[in-house]
Amino acid sequence: MIALKERILRDGKSLPGGILKVDSFVNHQMDPNLMRQVAVEFIRRFASSNITKIITIEASGIAPAVMVGLLLDVPVVFAKKKKPSTMDNMLSTTVFSFTKQRNYDVVVSKEYLTSDDRVIFIDDFLANGNAAKGIVDLCQQAGAKLEGMGFIIEKSFQHGRDELEKTGIRVESLAVVESLDNCQIKLKD
Repeated sequence: MIALKERILRDGKSLPGGILKVDSFVNHQMDPNLMRQVAVEFIRRFASSNITKIITIEASGIAPAVMVGLLLDVPVVFAKKKKPSTMDNMLSTTVFSFTKQRNYDVVVSKEYLTSDDRVIFIDDFLANGNAAKGIVDLCQQAGAKLEGMGFIIEKSFQHGRDELEKTGIRVESLAVVESLDNCQIKLKD
């Protein structure tokens, strides 16, 4: 996706430790026009799937997931990192956050993820794939059919894709970062 790649190179910042900061247009301040383009591309890539629901994990995946859900006219469910006091009947898994360096219990109401659902997972980043693996677990617990996973940005040097594809999961990334060595952003063509 050319517009996204150009934006990453222009406005993204590479920080020590393999961190790509895109908070000026993806995951803090958001560019709605770019999010619409991202959603259109995900829809194009998953056009052959009969999607009944979009799933994501709070918080940075919500904006692109909602945009995809809006354009497909399907509900969006986001897995919560804290159990609400009003949620009794739920699915739960544990996810390790690379960014925060801690474990989170992630929950979804059994009412909103069921065996009738055909879902795609949409998120901002694919790095080690920990959040994605948590979503796989939640979908398996619910009996939902996971049609694939879409990521705005993939850090290929962290091998999350390899882990997911080993289990047969379809992975679609709109921009792939090959390297952040020496705080320089190198994207795959």
